[in-house]
Amino acid sequence: MYLSIVVPCYNEKDSVSIFHKEIEKTLTDMKYEIIFVNDGSSDNTLDEMKKLADTDLKVKYISFSRNFGKESALYAGLKNAKGDLVCVMDVDLQDPPSLLPQMIDDIGDYDVVATRRVTRKGEPVIRSFLARMFYQFINRISKIELVDGARDYRVMTRQVVNALLELNEYNRFSKGLFAWVGFKTKWIEYENVERVAGETSWSFWGLLAYSIEGIVAFTAVPLSISTFFGILFSIIAFILIIFIVVRTLIYSNPVAGWASTVTIILFLGGIQLFSIGILGKYLEKTYTEVKNRPIYIVGETNIED
Repeated sequence: MYLSIVVPCYNEKDSVSIFHKEIEKTLTDMKYEIIFVNDGSSDNTLDEMKKLADTDLKVKYISFSRNFGKESALYAGLKNAKGDLVCVMDVDLQDPPSLLPQMIDDIGDYDVVATRRVTRKGEPVIRSFLARMFYQFINRISKIELVDGARDYRVMTRQVVNALLELNEYNRFSKGLFAWVGFKTKWIEYENVERVAGETSWSFWGLLAYSIEGIVAFTAVPLSISTFFGILFSIIAFILIIFIVVRTLIYSNPVAGWASTVTIILFLGGIQLFSIGILGKYLEKTYTEVKNRPIYIVGETNIED
């Protein structure tokens, strides 16, 4: 059995060599390759990959021409993986390599052995709360189910990897894609682990944008929500028009109050802009898909075709 380990990296020069040593200690009796994907890092991450590749033939690297994002890096790694089994994990060791032997042993009875964090110890409280809310929200409005705390860290059979590679869309949300392809999956739970080195490149706003990408990618319910608001306020407006006409006919006195009128106009205007924004987000995704641009561009690599 041959294992490919796909490792996206962005500004992780301090973690690459540590990760490599941990994998060597963990997988002593198995044939494997490590595919580091340098996602346009601005530090010496690529140099560290090259040093390892010079001394260890099991180390492969792909370096993008610029930063394309983690989703593109995952796709590139999966596309170049040669193994019968393929593992996706982070380089910062928040995905514990010590779980790999168990995951590989369990894969015989499953198509996917995936991991999920049961705690978010060390994360800001607000971020943890919003993450839980995101999973609850998307599971309510989407036909797929995302497991709360699910990591990209998983071992997959070649059949599962091939299914993922058939989904060659430009706008990618891997957690959703993993769930969408299905297959028999076992979940392994573990406590949250702190980064071994460096700082995360994910900001609050970056995570928020990533969440929006996931919602737009796997459900059209937001469009229905904006439609619902449109119908609701149209009915309310119609009822108010009838009320104003009747009141004027009875009391010969138009409804007074410019402040309330302006407030209502601003409120309805906000709903309209909100709905247009939702529609615009879906149009943006359609626009980027129809341009059919490559998901990534390779600057250099040591992987032979």
